[in-house]
Order: sequence, then structure tokens, then C-alpha cells
Amino acid sequence: MAMQKLTGRQAFIKLLLDEGITHMFGNPGTTELAIMEAVPQFPELKYVLGLQESIVVGMADGFARASNKLVACNLHCAPGLGHAMGAIYSAKFSGSPIIITAGQYEVGYGLQEPLLYEPLVPMVEPLVKWAFEVTRLEDLPRIVRRAAKIARTPPMGPVFISLPGSVLDEETEIEFGFPTVVDAAVRPGDASLQALAQRLLAAKNPVIVAGREIANAGIFDEACELAELLGAAVYQESVGYNARYPTSHPTCMGDLSRNQKKVRSILEQYDFLLCLGADLLRMSPMSTVEPLPPEMPVMHITEREWELGKNYSTETAVRADVKETLLALLPVLRAARSAEYAKAASARVQALSANNWSAKRDAARAEFSAAAAANPIDQRYLVSQ
Repeated sequence: MAMQKLTGRQAFIKLLLDEGITHMFGNPGTTELAIMEAVPQFPELKYVLGLQESIVVGMADGFARASNKLVACNLHCAPGLGHAMGAIYSAKFSGSPIIITAGQYEVGYGLQEPLLYEPLVPMVEPLVKWAFEVTRLEDLPRIVRRAAKIARTPPMGPVFISLPGSVLDEETEIEFGFPTVVDAAVRPGDASLQALAQRLLAAKNPVIVAGREIANAGIFDEACELAELLGAAVYQESVGYNARYPTSHPTCMGDLSRNQKKVRSILEQYDFLLCLGADLLRMSPMSTVEPLPPEMPVMHITEREWELGKNYSTETAVRADVKETLLALLPVLRAARSAEYAKAASARVQALSANNWSAKRDAARAEFSAAAAANPIDQRYLVSQ
């Protein structure tokens, strides 16, 4: 994009559009009026109004999760940013790529401590991947480009930019540059793939914990094929970030809970755990019982290196893109499976049908339907309808 003479408010929105952003969610106040004045000049940006900041961030978080795309969210100075903290925590926890901005008083005016003023960056820094305040209009492109790059580079997450009114009102010639998109779709090398396949096929009764990275990458079919090749039961990870695995597939056993004792009793049935694009047994209340059975071997494949070996010793820890890894691993598994193993895997899948998620759903539906004529009405039947 060539050098252009624009106001800060115009430049900001043009930069968002150039980064591929189509939606901005916002709750404007006086410090956001400059942006609101510019929004009608850019009809290609859809502005979605919310009436409280936590709701606004929640909408942006949901949109980012559903679309797996970068989104913008504009809040109102310090109190508004404070309202949004819980929702920003949720966006961080879910790895949602959001550029969060808030209007700020003019550069230098904070010295006088006007109403609603507080330095914004220190408030939000613990909950975002990166936070910065713009103090020169000439720096705006570099800041927005960096923010967009950081937000959408795996592991994805929210970032924050503080926008002083004086920067938005200023007009100057600006060099826009262009977006930087990091290709993070890496997979293990060929030798590692062979080792992964051999280790997986050595298990007699494996279980898979399916995570959010499967949905983010759109590889439900590949994940289902992996479960069928291994004859593995599949549980969705214990936090419902998104739809982590098709519940209608015969290998789907439902969600793991965050009750350590219950998870331990489930996993004790198996001899090997593959954690695929998931958190490894993220729990809630403390318990004296560890959810992972002692001595259970674990293979963990994720793009988030922080999760590898974080709480539990991991026999095979692989930092890689789940999609690229599965696309390369599945042919290796197909070729390496013996006829005897394939027969045993098929038998394991068939055995799951009596107690999988679909069977439990059908049993519950029949139980609730039997209460259709109950008076007063059975709440379970009412919910099922």
C-alpha cells in the first residue's frame, strides 16, 4: 500500500481492512467518537454495537472462534476496559485472535487525571499476547501490523492497542506497508512420523482426548479416521472451547469432566493416551486423586509448546500443527497396520457402540419421551423438546 495522507482514524480502519478484518464489535464512548466518525466511510467494515464491554468482547470472541479469523473489538477507556476483563480472560483462554482497542485521552493529557483516565496498557497486559499505546501517528501501521501478526500466529490470542484521541485526530502522510502472515503449519519429520506410528500401533487399547485444534484446523474427518485406524475411544477435552470431535461418530464417548476421580476411572480402562490438539486433562477443583493413572504412557501433539509436559510427564511430546501432522501420519499408519491389528481395531470400534455418546443420547431420549404425559411436566422432557 503506497504512501497516503490520512487522519489517524481513517488510517486505523484502513489498516484493519487490509489485515482481512471484516467485523468490528464495539461499545463507544467519548474517547471512541473519532473512530465512530470514520466507520461510515468504510461500508466494507461491519460495525456491531454492544451496550456493555464484556458483551462486546464476548461477541468478538464467539465470532473469532466460529470463523477462526482475525476480528476487531473497540472499548471505552479505562472503566470500559475494566468491564471487559473477564471476557478478555476468556478470549485468552480460548486462543481467540482479536485486536482489542480502547480510546484514550490525548497524549500528555493524562497528567491532569481527567475523568475516566487510567494508563490502559498495564491494566490489560496480563491477559493479552501483546499490548501497546500509540503515541505517534507515523507508528500506527507498524503497531497494527505487529498486533495482527501476533494475534493470528499460533498459539493465537488477543492483543491490545491504546488509541489516544490526539493520534486519531492528526493527519499526515503514512507508509502503510503490508500484512505479515507467519506460516506455522509444521509437521514432524519422516523419521519421527514412523516412530509415532509404531508407538501408536503398539498400544492394545488406546484412548484419544480430542481438542480445539482439531476444530480450528477443520480436520474432523482425519481425526475420525485416526480413531478408526487405532480402534480408539475418543473423549472431547474437558473444556468446551468448541466442537472438538463429531459426537455422532461411533468412537465418540462424549466429554471428559473436570472431576479428577471420574476422569481417572475412565482412563484406567485404557493402556495408552493420545492427546490430540487438546489440553492434557485441564481440571477445576483440587483433588487428592490425579486424573492420569500412574505409569500411563502419553503422546501429546499440539501447536502450544507450553502445554507439553506442563503437568504430567509425557513420553512423546510433539510441537506441531495438528492438521499437517495427521495428513502425514495417516498414510504411514495405513501402511504399517497388520491385518491382525486392523481386525482388532475394528472390533474395538464395534464394541464402543453399546456405550458411546450416541447410545447414551438415545437412551436418555427414550427415558425423557416416556415422561411426556407426566403432570406436572417433566423438566427433562421439556428440555429435550
